Amino acid sequence: MFKAADLPEIVPVFPLPGALLLPHARLPLHIFEPRYLAMLDDALKTPHRLIGMVQPLPRTKGEDCELHQIGCAGRLTQFAETDDGRYMITLSGVSRFRISDEISGFQPYRRCRISWQDFTKDLGTTDQDTEFDRKTFMDLLKRYFSAQSLSTDWETLKDADNEMLINSLSMLLDFQPEDKQALLEAPSLTTRRETLVTLLEFALMGGQAEDRMQ
Repeated sequence: MFKAADLPEIVPVFPLPGALLLPHARLPLHIFEPRYLAMLDDALKTPHRLIGMVQPLPRTKGEDCELHQIGCAGRLTQFAETDDGRYMITLSGVSRFRISDEISGFQPYRRCRISWQDFTKDLGTTDQDTEFDRKTFMDLLKRYFSAQSLSTDWETLKDADNEMLINSLSMLLDFQPEDKQALLEAPSLTTRRETLVTLLEFALMGGQAEDRMQ
């Protein structure tokens, strides 16, 4: 487990629309672009092996896209190289961060100076949601899966603890990038669950994506 003193001031960042990493959760990624292969090689040489996942702002594209201020850093915990030089990796979420400024340099990937101070509780133990009505939530989730023609292992979901359940669904379900950002920025597990419920209910009502988080 990381301590606040172990966290670096500068991390490489991977801008990826719709990709959400949360503390205590795991995100599998397929790395093949040369600049991100270089980022991965450099991260492996550091003691912390951290990579920051961050989403581009809406309507900005390309290598110089503008970034949301808040992202989440993950430690590289699994990686495998394919025969053609690509990587299959897993990032384990450590803590969210706030971008202070971007660092110029000769690296082909982007790096940012970041602050961790607003998210110190991410380094703690499992977050709790004492108001979670699991039965009502699971009933809503089943209606959503049915409406979306999705399937899942309901026994696995039933056995998952509250934080893993809420965070995994937040990461995996097909929400818009700005909805994913709202889930990331939720100040507590309770708030994230409430946001997730809102998104599920809007989807069931046929709400438009741009109306969801207004």
